[in-house]
Amino acid sequence: MTTNQMVGGGELALHGRESAPGRSSPALTLTAALLGFALICLDASVVNVALPAIGRSLGARMAGLQWVVDAYTLPFAALMLSTGAFADRAGASRAFALGTTVFTLASVACGLAPDLPLLIGARVVQGMAAAVVLPASLSLVRQAFPEPARRARAVATWAAGGSAAVALGPVAGGLLTTAWDWRGIFFVNLPVGALILTLLVRAPRSARRPAPLDVPGQVTAVLALTALTFAVIEGGTAGGVAAGVAVVAALVFLRIEARSPHPVVPLGLFRNRTVAVAVAAGAAVSVAFYSMVFVFSLFFQQVQGLSALRAGLAFLPMTGLIAVTNVVAGKLAGRYGAKVPMLVGQGLAVVGLLVLLYVGAGTSSVLVAVLLVPLALGCALTVPPLTAAMMDAVPVERAGVAAGMLNAARQVAGGLGIAVFGALISGGFAGGMRAALVISAGLLVVTGAATSRLR
Repeated sequence: MTTNQMVGGGELALHGRESAPGRSSPALTLTAALLGFALICLDASVVNVALPAIGRSLGARMAGLQWVVDAYTLPFAALMLSTGAFADRAGASRAFALGTTVFTLASVACGLAPDLPLLIGARVVQGMAAAVVLPASLSLVRQAFPEPARRARAVATWAAGGSAAVALGPVAGGLLTTAWDWRGIFFVNLPVGALILTLLVRAPRSARRPAPLDVPGQVTAVLALTALTFAVIEGGTAGGVAAGVAVVAALVFLRIEARSPHPVVPLGLFRNRTVAVAVAAGAAVSVAFYSMVFVFSLFFQQVQGLSALRAGLAFLPMTGLIAVTNVVAGKLAGRYGAKVPMLVGQGLAVVGLLVLLYVGAGTSSVLVAVLLVPLALGCALTVPPLTAAMMDAVPVERAGVAAGMLNAARQVAGGLGIAVFGALISGGFAGGMRAALVISAGLLVVTGAATSRLR
């Protein structure tokens, strides 16, 4: 979970239709929505630092650790294509309560999991619930603040909660794993979930609205993404079969989307060059950011021998600057347009990735923490402008669909990046890490070249 969900999702809230506000405390409703968003953002980043401890406890190898991360990311990404419509049909308050309840119970199941398959299964349920919480939380903000100026400030506050959760995730993961156990990163969700549901009592019941669901498209999208991830992580004969399933499912998905009156991914939007570049650049940024957090979480602990807490603290300079940089990026985009900050951000991220090629087992962990900063700054500079560019390039009535599509593409790319790079470092950490850095930099160079051709 990253900035584009905050910015893109904010567009979804701002352009969506609001429910009847009823009598409630807007501040309490905003607090509930903010905590819900922060909770699902936290679980996207908190688990990385705990992976070595999970591996030791449950006897998981690299493939198993990759699934612990991707079992959350993939359903979160794929179902986000439809959960906005589900929130409309069920009503934002009902959908938010359902998503929060299921997420909290799944977190408890993660903490109690006696083996890896049950942990992965519970993570899948977490990801499904998170996909419901995100659009529903934004709809609640829209509902509580019908006046545009107050709503804009409320959305900014909501986004800040997500930024704080992303920044604190690795530190919280390291602290809980060191002071308690890796299971603590999941059990801590129980009181937070209970608090959210208590606050939600003061929110008005949201009106239900008819919203079309593309069930065949959603099912084939999930099948294609899951099969592709399985093929990358598992490999071998089973991986080959899964790759074939992924290709067939992807072709069926494209056929369904081309004929559906209400597709989850309107393929016609990609005829717009700005939309295509924004989605591609967002995906490249996610590969670089998410995958490097995954790789360097393992590097700090398995190669350099740091504790989970010290590994988490090593990410603080990297993640702590994201929220501030997002604000700067937004101001730059407003003054110079989206193209300039996107190019600067992608270029800075490429430089950051290439500098990390010189990191080795003997490199000071403090220096590595500093060297991760340019990558984070570059990614944070890129996402808000590309999101704004995409929103400007689509009609207002398609803004929500476009935002969901961009969010899903970024999450899918991050999950696949973790799958690919996890497989690379399994064959030798040093060589695999350098290959991952080069691939990430190459993707950003390609999308940077495409960005340079935008008007």
